[in-house]
Amino acid sequence: MSPTWDPASYLDFPDHRARPFHELIARVGATRPRRVVDLGCGPGQLTRVLAQRWPAADISALDSSAEMVAAARERGIDARQADVVRWTPDPDADVVVCNAVLQWVPEHAELLPRWLAAMPRQAWFALQVPGNFGAPSHALVRDLLGAQRWRGRIELRGVDAVLEPSAYAELLAASGAEVDVWETTYVQRLTGADPVLRWVGSTALRPVRDGLGPDYAAFRAELAPRLRAAYPARPDGSTWFPFRRIFAVARTA
Repeated sequence: MSPTWDPASYLDFPDHRARPFHELIARVGATRPRRVVDLGCGPGQLTRVLAQRWPAADISALDSSAEMVAAARERGIDARQADVVRWTPDPDADVVVCNAVLQWVPEHAELLPRWLAAMPRQAWFALQVPGNFGAPSHALVRDLLGAQRWRGRIELRGVDAVLEPSAYAELLAASGAEVDVWETTYVQRLTGADPVLRWVGSTALRPVRDGLGPDYAAFRAELAPRLRAAYPARPDGSTWFPFRRIFAVARTA
């Protein structure tokens, strides 16, 4: 089951969440695409960037979350709900952007070759996924879920949620595409009370919240001191949060 989403909490830390998107599309060299697809558009705040970059293109905004689609429509984005697993590119989809989505799709390594094969010649596909599933922010959540009180109630994917950069490079290049793959670790400065907990609360903890229901508050209360110890606050009250991201851009043959 897909997690439910809170568009408002997802938009916390807007600069940190938007920066990888901007760096991703900067490597897309399309000049006059017919259709640009925002696959996993979320609340639509970044779909506008695609419309500004390619004003003559038809923009398709898709997301599997009804909450996110509603939030995007409130922003004037003509978004629609769609299952990424069942999605197929339109014949005129010259640019497809998939930003921070595929970590939620276990079979995405099987989907990528199909998508590229269905796209027109010289089309661009761009993806970005978090690469921090082995970091304390995620490992501590999995460890706590393995404790006696929570054991067996929720199962989260580990480091296998995404591929390593070299694996994405091989997978995309096997289709004959020109491939550009890289990774970046952002050392983000977070502020406020329990900022790392707030960060993961709007993304990685969504399945935990859904699965635990009324017990979620107790889980958060146990998790908070563990995250504070792993990511201690600096004397000025801010917290450094290293966040690894993996990027790939492919241009079809």
